[in-house]
Amino acid sequence: MEILIKNANIINADSTNSADILCKNGKILEIGKELKVQSKKAKIIDAEGKYVFPGGIDPHVHMHLPTPAGFSADDFESGSKAAFKGGTTTIIDFVTPQKGQSLQDAIKERQEEARNSLIDCYFHVSPIEWRDSMEQEIAQCIKDGYKSFKVYMAYKDSIGLDDDVLLKVMKAVAKHGGMVTLHCEMGDKIEEARNRLYAENKRSPKYHAISRPAKWEAQAVKRAIELATQADCPIYIVHVSAKESLVYIAAAQDKGQQVIAETCPQYLLYDDSIYEEDFETAANFIMSPPPRKKEDQEALWAAIKSGVVSTIGTDHCPFTKEQKALGKDDFRKIPNGTRGVEQRLNLIYKHGVLENRITLQEYVAITSTNAAKTFGLFPQKGQIAIGSDADIRVVNPQSGSTTLTLKANPLGTRI
Repeated sequence: MEILIKNANIINADSTNSADILCKNGKILEIGKELKVQSKKAKIIDAEGKYVFPGGIDPHVHMHLPTPAGFSADDFESGSKAAFKGGTTTIIDFVTPQKGQSLQDAIKERQEEARNSLIDCYFHVSPIEWRDSMEQEIAQCIKDGYKSFKVYMAYKDSIGLDDDVLLKVMKAVAKHGGMVTLHCEMGDKIEEARNRLYAENKRSPKYHAISRPAKWEAQAVKRAIELATQADCPIYIVHVSAKESLVYIAAAQDKGQQVIAETCPQYLLYDDSIYEEDFETAANFIMSPPPRKKEDQEALWAAIKSGVVSTIGTDHCPFTKEQKALGKDDFRKIPNGTRGVEQRLNLIYKHGVLENRITLQEYVAITSTNAAKTFGLFPQKGQIAIGSDADIRVVNPQSGSTTLTLKANPLGTRI
Protein backbone atom coordinates (compact mmCIF):
# COMPACT_ATOMS: atom_id res chain seq x y z
CA MET A 1 0.00 0.00 0.00
CA GLU A 2 1.17 3.50 -0.85
CA ILE A 3 0.84 6.30 1.75
CA LEU A 4 1.85 9.92 1.25
CA ILE A 5 2.20 12.26 4.20
CA LYS A 6 2.23 15.81 2.87
CA ASN A 7 3.52 18.97 4.55
CA ALA A 8 5.28 17.06 7.33
CA ASN A 9 7.33 18.84 9.98
CA ILE A 10 9.75 15.93 10.43
CA ILE A 11 11.51 15.73 13.79
CA ASN A 12 14.41 13.29 14.14
CA ALA A 13 16.87 13.08 17.00
CA ASP A 14 19.55 14.79 14.93
CA SER A 15 17.61 16.92 12.45
CA THR A 16 14.41 18.68 11.49
CA ASN A 17 12.99 18.96 8.00
CA SER A 18 9.85 20.13 6.22
CA ALA A 19 8.96 17.70 3.46
CA ASP A 20 6.57 15.08 2.16
CA ILE A 21 7.04 11.41 3.11
CA LEU A 22 6.17 8.66 0.67
CA CYS A 23 5.73 5.18 2.14
CA LYS A 24 5.20 1.92 0.32
CA ASN A 25 5.02 -1.68 1.52
CA GLY A 26 5.89 -0.68 5.07
CA LYS A 27 9.03 1.29 4.20
CA ILE A 28 9.81 4.96 3.75
CA LEU A 29 10.43 5.17 0.03
CA GLU A 30 11.10 8.87 -0.49
CA ILE A 31 11.35 12.15 1.40
CA GLY A 32 11.16 15.42 -0.50
CA LYS A 33 9.06 18.29 -1.79
CA GLU A 34 5.89 17.90 -3.85
CA LEU A 35 6.02 14.11 -3.95
CA LYS A 36 3.42 12.24 -6.03
CA VAL A 37 1.72 8.89 -5.55
CA GLN A 38 1.61 6.23 -8.25
CA SER A 39 -1.45 4.29 -7.15
CA LYS A 40 -5.03 5.54 -7.39
CA LYS A 41 -5.69 3.70 -4.13
CA ALA A 42 -2.93 5.52 -2.27
CA LYS A 43 -3.76 7.13 1.03
CA ILE A 44 -2.86 10.82 1.32
CA ILE A 45 -2.48 12.45 4.73
CA ASP A 46 -2.09 16.19 5.18
CA ALA A 47 0.14 16.84 8.22
CA GLU A 48 0.13 20.63 7.88
CA GLY A 49 0.73 22.22 11.28
CA LYS A 50 1.60 18.89 12.91
CA TYR A 51 4.87 17.34 14.09
CA VAL A 52 5.85 14.03 12.53
CA PHE A 53 7.98 11.77 14.75
CA PRO A 54 9.39 8.26 14.42
CA GLY A 55 7.14 5.72 16.11
CA GLY A 56 7.82 5.34 19.81
CA ILE A 57 9.90 2.45 21.13
CA ASP A 58 9.18 1.27 24.67
CA PRO A 59 12.19 -0.82 25.76
CA HIS A 60 10.60 -2.12 28.96
CA VAL A 61 7.15 -3.74 29.17
CA HIS A 62 5.67 -6.81 30.85
CA MET A 63 2.67 -8.17 28.94
CA HIS A 64 0.88 -11.32 30.09
CA LEU A 65 3.21 -11.62 33.09
CA PRO A 66 2.50 -14.56 35.45
CA THR A 67 2.40 -13.59 39.15
CA PRO A 68 0.93 -15.02 42.36
CA ALA A 69 -2.01 -12.63 41.74
CA GLY A 70 -2.56 -14.08 38.26
CA PHE A 71 -1.45 -12.75 34.90
CA SER A 72 -0.98 -9.02 34.52
CA ALA A 73 -4.07 -7.31 33.14
CA ASP A 74 -2.73 -6.72 29.60
CA ASP A 75 -1.93 -9.57 27.26
CA PHE A 76 0.02 -8.85 24.09
CA GLU A 77 -3.09 -7.99 22.09
CA SER A 78 -4.62 -5.49 24.51
CA GLY A 79 -1.24 -4.08 25.51
CA SER A 80 -0.13 -3.57 21.92
CA LYS A 81 -3.42 -1.85 21.11
CA ALA A 82 -2.84 0.57 23.98
CA ALA A 83 0.75 1.15 22.87
CA PHE A 84 -0.30 1.83 19.28
CA LYS A 85 -3.04 4.22 20.36
CA GLY A 86 -0.43 6.24 22.24
CA GLY A 87 2.02 6.30 19.32
CA THR A 88 4.34 3.44 20.32
CA THR A 89 5.03 1.09 17.44
CA THR A 90 7.65 -1.22 19.00
CA ILE A 91 7.89 -2.80 22.44
CA ILE A 92 10.57 -4.91 24.09
CA ASP A 93 9.26 -7.48 26.58
CA PHE A 94 10.97 -10.29 28.49
CA VAL A 95 11.57 -14.01 28.31
CA THR A 96 11.72 -15.47 31.82
CA PRO A 97 12.29 -19.24 31.93
CA GLN A 98 11.25 -21.63 34.64
CA LYS A 99 13.96 -23.17 36.81
CA GLY A 100 15.74 -25.79 34.74
CA GLN A 101 14.22 -24.64 31.45
CA SER A 102 16.57 -23.77 28.62
CA LEU A 103 16.60 -20.21 27.36
CA GLN A 104 15.78 -21.47 23.87
CA ASP A 105 12.64 -23.34 25.04
CA ALA A 106 11.54 -20.30 27.04
CA ILE A 107 11.95 -18.07 23.99
CA LYS A 108 9.74 -20.37 21.92
CA GLU A 109 7.00 -20.27 24.57
CA ARG A 110 7.15 -16.49 24.86
CA GLN A 111 7.08 -16.05 21.09
CA GLU A 112 3.85 -18.02 20.99
CA GLU A 113 2.33 -15.86 23.74
CA ALA A 114 3.22 -12.75 21.74
CA ARG A 115 1.74 -13.89 18.44
CA ASN A 116 -1.33 -11.68 18.88
CA SER A 117 0.69 -8.49 19.30
CA LEU A 118 -0.38 -5.90 16.74
CA ILE A 119 2.96 -4.08 16.78
CA ASP A 120 6.57 -5.17 16.64
CA CYS A 121 7.67 -7.05 19.73
CA TYR A 122 11.23 -7.96 20.67
CA PHE A 123 12.62 -9.57 23.80
CA HIS A 124 15.24 -9.36 26.50
CA VAL A 125 16.12 -12.83 27.86
CA SER A 126 16.42 -13.43 31.61
CA PRO A 127 18.87 -16.00 32.99
CA ILE A 128 17.51 -16.82 36.47
CA GLU A 129 20.14 -19.40 37.46
CA TRP A 130 23.50 -20.79 36.40
CA ARG A 131 23.81 -24.24 34.87
CA ASP A 132 26.69 -25.91 33.06
CA SER A 133 24.92 -25.22 29.74
CA MET A 134 24.19 -21.56 30.44
CA GLU A 135 27.09 -20.02 28.55
CA GLN A 136 26.26 -22.10 25.50
CA GLU A 137 22.60 -21.08 25.76
CA ILE A 138 23.57 -17.40 26.04
CA ALA A 139 25.85 -17.73 23.02
CA GLN A 140 23.03 -19.31 21.02
CA CYS A 141 20.62 -16.52 22.03
CA ILE A 142 23.07 -13.92 20.75
CA LYS A 143 23.58 -15.87 17.53
CA ASP A 144 19.79 -15.92 17.10
CA GLY A 145 19.54 -12.15 17.59
CA TYR A 146 18.67 -11.96 21.28
CA LYS A 147 21.53 -9.83 22.56
CA SER A 148 20.08 -8.31 25.73
CA PHE A 149 19.93 -10.28 28.98
CA LYS A 150 17.84 -9.03 31.91
CA VAL A 151 18.94 -9.96 35.42
CA TYR A 152 17.47 -9.10 38.80
CA MET A 153 19.35 -8.17 41.95
CA ALA A 154 16.05 -8.34 43.86
CA TYR A 155 13.48 -11.15 44.12
CA LYS A 156 16.11 -13.61 45.32
CA ASP A 157 13.47 -16.20 46.27
CA SER A 158 12.40 -16.61 42.64
CA ILE A 159 14.28 -15.02 39.75
CA GLY A 160 16.99 -12.90 41.40
CA LEU A 161 20.71 -13.68 41.17
CA ASP A 162 23.44 -13.56 43.79
CA ASP A 163 26.61 -11.67 42.87
CA ASP A 164 28.65 -14.75 41.99
CA VAL A 165 26.07 -15.93 39.45
CA LEU A 166 25.54 -12.41 38.16
CA LEU A 167 29.27 -12.13 37.45
CA LYS A 168 29.21 -15.42 35.54
CA VAL A 169 26.31 -14.19 33.43
CA MET A 170 28.07 -10.90 32.73
CA LYS A 171 31.27 -12.64 31.66
CA ALA A 172 29.40 -15.01 29.34
CA VAL A 173 27.32 -12.23 27.80
CA ALA A 174 30.38 -10.01 27.31
CA LYS A 175 32.38 -12.86 25.78
CA HIS A 176 29.76 -13.44 23.10
CA GLY A 177 28.94 -9.80 22.33
CA GLY A 178 25.75 -9.09 24.26
CA MET A 179 24.55 -6.64 26.90
CA VAL A 180 23.22 -7.18 30.42
CA THR A 181 20.24 -5.16 31.62
CA LEU A 182 19.76 -4.93 35.37
CA HIS A 183 17.05 -4.40 37.96
CA CYS A 184 19.16 -2.86 40.70
CA GLU A 185 17.96 -3.22 44.30
CA MET A 186 19.62 -4.85 47.30
CA GLY A 187 17.27 -7.80 47.38
CA ASP A 188 18.38 -9.44 50.63
CA LYS A 189 18.09 -6.22 52.62
CA ILE A 190 14.70 -5.50 51.13
CA GLU A 191 13.28 -8.91 52.01
CA GLU A 192 14.45 -8.54 55.59
CA ALA A 193 12.85 -5.09 55.81
CA ARG A 194 9.57 -6.23 54.26
CA ASN A 195 9.17 -9.10 56.68
CA ARG A 196 10.21 -7.01 59.68
CA LEU A 197 7.68 -4.29 58.87
CA TYR A 198 4.92 -6.86 58.44
CA ALA A 199 5.79 -8.40 61.82
CA GLU A 200 5.56 -4.91 63.35
CA ASN A 201 1.99 -4.64 61.97
CA LYS A 202 3.06 -2.08 59.39
CA ARG A 203 1.12 -3.41 56.45
CA SER A 204 -0.32 -0.56 54.36
CA PRO A 205 1.02 0.42 50.91
CA LYS A 206 3.33 3.14 52.24
CA TYR A 207 5.52 0.47 53.80
CA HIS A 208 6.30 -0.86 50.35
CA ALA A 209 8.25 2.35 49.72
CA ILE A 210 9.78 2.35 53.18
CA SER A 211 11.04 -1.22 52.64
CA ARG A 212 12.78 -0.23 49.38
CA PRO A 213 14.72 2.97 50.14
CA ALA A 214 16.67 4.88 47.50
CA LYS A 215 19.98 4.04 49.15
CA TRP A 216 19.47 0.33 48.45
CA GLU A 217 18.85 1.02 44.79
CA ALA A 218 22.00 3.16 44.65
CA GLN A 219 24.09 0.53 46.44
CA ALA A 220 22.93 -2.08 43.93
CA VAL A 221 23.74 0.24 41.02
CA LYS A 222 27.23 0.75 42.45
CA ARG A 223 27.69 -3.00 42.82
CA ALA A 224 26.39 -3.71 39.32
CA ILE A 225 28.88 -1.24 37.86
CA GLU A 226 31.72 -2.86 39.83
CA LEU A 227 30.80 -6.34 38.56
CA ALA A 228 30.44 -5.07 35.00
CA THR A 229 33.92 -3.57 35.26
CA GLN A 230 35.31 -6.96 36.27
CA ALA A 231 33.50 -8.68 33.42
CA ASP A 232 34.13 -5.92 30.87
CA CYS A 233 30.42 -6.12 30.11
CA PRO A 234 28.14 -3.39 28.71
CA ILE A 235 25.19 -2.79 31.03
CA TYR A 236 21.80 -1.09 30.83
CA ILE A 237 20.21 -0.16 34.16
CA VAL A 238 16.43 -0.19 34.03
CA HIS A 239 13.94 2.09 35.82
CA VAL A 240 16.46 4.33 37.60
CA SER A 241 14.55 6.30 40.22
CA ALA A 242 17.09 7.71 42.70
CA LYS A 243 19.32 10.77 42.58
CA GLU A 244 22.11 8.84 44.32
CA SER A 245 22.05 6.15 41.61
CA LEU A 246 22.70 8.81 38.99
CA VAL A 247 25.92 9.80 40.74
CA TYR A 248 27.38 6.31 40.26
CA ILE A 249 26.09 6.05 36.70
CA ALA A 250 27.52 9.42 35.67
CA ALA A 251 30.89 8.62 37.25
CA ALA A 252 31.10 5.33 35.34
CA GLN A 253 30.14 7.02 32.08
CA ASP A 254 32.79 9.70 32.66
CA LYS A 255 35.39 6.92 32.89
CA GLY A 256 34.29 5.55 29.53
CA GLN A 257 32.42 2.55 30.88
CA GLN A 258 29.43 1.48 28.81
CA VAL A 259 26.65 2.09 31.33
CA ILE A 260 23.28 3.08 29.86
CA ALA A 261 20.45 4.30 32.07
CA GLU A 262 16.67 4.17 31.66
CA THR A 263 13.99 5.84 33.71
CA CYS A 264 10.17 5.81 33.54
CA PRO A 265 7.42 8.45 33.61
CA GLN A 266 6.30 7.44 37.10
CA TYR A 267 9.65 8.48 38.56
CA LEU A 268 9.61 11.79 36.71
CA LEU A 269 6.05 12.76 37.63
CA TYR A 270 5.20 11.21 41.02
CA ASP A 271 6.80 11.18 44.45
CA ASP A 272 6.31 9.01 47.51
CA SER A 273 3.50 11.20 48.87
CA ILE A 274 1.25 9.11 46.61
CA TYR A 275 1.39 6.39 49.27
CA GLU A 276 -0.49 8.65 51.70
CA GLU A 277 -3.59 8.43 49.50
CA ASP A 278 -6.42 5.90 49.93
CA PHE A 279 -5.62 2.22 49.44
CA GLU A 280 -6.86 1.96 45.87
CA THR A 281 -4.83 4.95 44.71
CA ALA A 282 -1.70 3.96 46.62
CA ALA A 283 -1.92 0.34 45.50
CA ASN A 284 -1.85 1.45 41.87
CA PHE A 285 1.64 2.82 42.55
CA ILE A 286 3.04 -0.32 44.09
CA MET A 287 6.01 -0.87 41.81
CA SER A 288 9.66 -1.64 42.31
CA PRO A 289 11.44 0.62 42.77
CA PRO A 290 8.81 2.99 44.19
CA PRO A 291 8.55 6.70 43.36
CA ARG A 292 11.03 8.75 45.42
CA LYS A 293 11.25 12.41 46.47
CA LYS A 294 10.74 15.56 44.42
CA GLU A 295 14.49 16.14 44.43
CA ASP A 296 14.93 12.74 42.76
CA GLN A 297 12.47 13.78 40.05
CA GLU A 298 14.41 16.94 39.28
CA ALA A 299 17.70 15.02 39.26
CA LEU A 300 16.24 12.60 36.72
CA TRP A 301 15.08 15.40 34.43
CA ALA A 302 18.53 16.96 34.65
CA ALA A 303 20.11 13.58 33.85
CA ILE A 304 17.93 13.25 30.76
CA LYS A 305 19.00 16.70 29.61
CA SER A 306 22.69 15.92 30.18
CA GLY A 307 22.50 12.51 28.54
CA VAL A 308 23.24 10.46 31.67
CA VAL A 309 19.78 8.92 31.24
CA SER A 310 19.22 8.06 27.58
CA THR A 311 15.92 6.16 27.42
CA ILE A 312 12.45 6.29 28.93
CA GLY A 313 10.55 3.02 29.18
CA THR A 314 7.41 2.34 31.18
CA ASP A 315 7.84 -0.98 32.99
CA HIS A 316 4.22 -1.36 31.91
CA CYS A 317 2.62 -4.10 34.00
CA PRO A 318 -0.96 -3.25 35.03
CA PHE A 319 -3.20 -5.21 37.37
CA THR A 320 -6.92 -5.02 38.03
CA LYS A 321 -8.51 -3.43 41.09
CA GLU A 322 -9.32 -6.91 42.36
CA GLN A 323 -5.74 -8.11 41.94
CA LYS A 324 -4.37 -5.09 43.79
CA ALA A 325 -6.89 -5.68 46.60
CA LEU A 326 -5.23 -9.02 47.39
CA GLY A 327 -2.74 -6.98 49.41
CA LYS A 328 -5.30 -4.96 51.36
CA ASP A 329 -3.91 -6.25 54.64
CA ASP A 330 -0.37 -7.05 53.51
CA PHE A 331 1.58 -4.71 51.23
CA ARG A 332 3.82 -7.65 50.29
CA LYS A 333 0.91 -9.26 48.44
CA ILE A 334 0.02 -6.26 46.29
CA PRO A 335 1.18 -7.20 42.79
CA ASN A 336 4.01 -4.99 41.53
CA GLY A 337 3.24 -2.91 38.49
CA THR A 338 1.29 -0.10 36.88
CA ARG A 339 0.16 0.99 33.43
CA GLY A 340 1.95 3.45 31.19
CA VAL A 341 2.49 2.21 27.63
CA GLU A 342 -0.37 4.27 26.22
CA GLN A 343 0.40 7.48 28.13
CA ARG A 344 4.22 7.56 27.98
CA LEU A 345 4.75 9.64 24.87
CA ASN A 346 2.09 12.21 25.68
CA LEU A 347 3.26 12.59 29.30
CA ILE A 348 6.90 13.13 28.36
CA TYR A 349 5.89 15.63 25.68
CA LYS A 350 3.63 17.52 28.08
CA HIS A 351 6.03 17.64 31.03
CA GLY A 352 9.25 17.60 29.04
CA VAL A 353 8.81 19.57 25.81
CA LEU A 354 5.95 21.89 26.79
CA GLU A 355 7.59 22.72 30.14
CA ASN A 356 10.90 23.44 28.37
CA ARG A 357 12.85 20.69 30.11
CA ILE A 358 13.87 19.07 26.82
CA THR A 359 13.89 19.96 23.13
CA LEU A 360 11.87 18.24 20.43
CA GLN A 361 14.95 16.43 19.19
CA GLU A 362 15.86 15.28 22.69
CA TYR A 363 12.29 14.04 23.04
CA VAL A 364 12.65 11.88 19.94
CA ALA A 365 15.99 10.56 21.18
CA ILE A 366 14.76 9.43 24.59
CA THR A 367 11.45 7.98 23.41
CA SER A 368 12.62 6.23 20.23
CA THR A 369 16.06 6.70 18.70
CA ASN A 370 18.28 5.88 21.67
CA ALA A 371 16.41 2.66 22.40
CA ALA A 372 16.67 1.67 18.73
CA LYS A 373 20.41 2.23 18.78
CA THR A 374 20.93 0.50 22.14
CA PHE A 375 19.05 -2.66 21.19
CA GLY A 376 20.12 -3.06 17.57
CA LEU A 377 16.98 -1.79 15.85
CA PHE A 378 18.52 1.31 14.25
CA PRO A 379 18.37 2.45 11.42
CA GLN A 380 15.39 0.20 10.67
CA LYS A 381 13.58 1.94 13.51
CA GLY A 382 14.01 5.12 15.53
CA GLN A 383 14.19 7.60 12.68
CA ILE A 384 12.29 8.94 9.71
CA ALA A 385 14.63 8.26 6.82
CA ILE A 386 14.58 6.65 3.39
CA GLY A 387 14.72 2.88 3.83
CA SER A 388 13.57 2.88 7.45
CA ASP A 389 10.35 1.22 8.56
CA ALA A 390 7.27 3.38 8.04
CA ASP A 391 6.62 3.58 11.79
CA ILE A 392 5.41 7.16 12.02
CA ARG A 393 3.56 9.26 14.57
CA VAL A 394 1.71 12.49 13.76
CA VAL A 395 1.31 14.79 16.75
CA ASN A 396 -0.56 17.93 17.75
CA PRO A 397 2.18 20.43 18.73
CA GLN A 398 0.03 22.20 21.31
CA SER A 399 -0.84 19.13 23.36
CA GLY A 400 1.51 16.37 22.28
CA SER A 401 -1.45 14.09 21.65
CA THR A 402 -1.11 11.52 18.89
CA THR A 403 -3.46 12.30 16.01
CA LEU A 404 -2.31 9.43 13.78
CA THR A 405 0.02 6.45 14.04
CA LEU A 406 1.27 4.50 11.04
CA LYS A 407 2.80 1.07 11.46
CA ALA A 408 4.97 -0.72 8.92
CA ASN A 409 3.41 -4.07 9.81
CA PRO A 410 0.16 -3.39 11.66
CA LEU A 411 -1.36 -6.85 11.44
CA GLY A 412 1.20 -8.97 13.23
CA THR A 413 4.38 -8.96 15.21
CA ARG A 414 7.92 -9.55 13.98
CA ILE A 415 9.94 -11.18 16.71
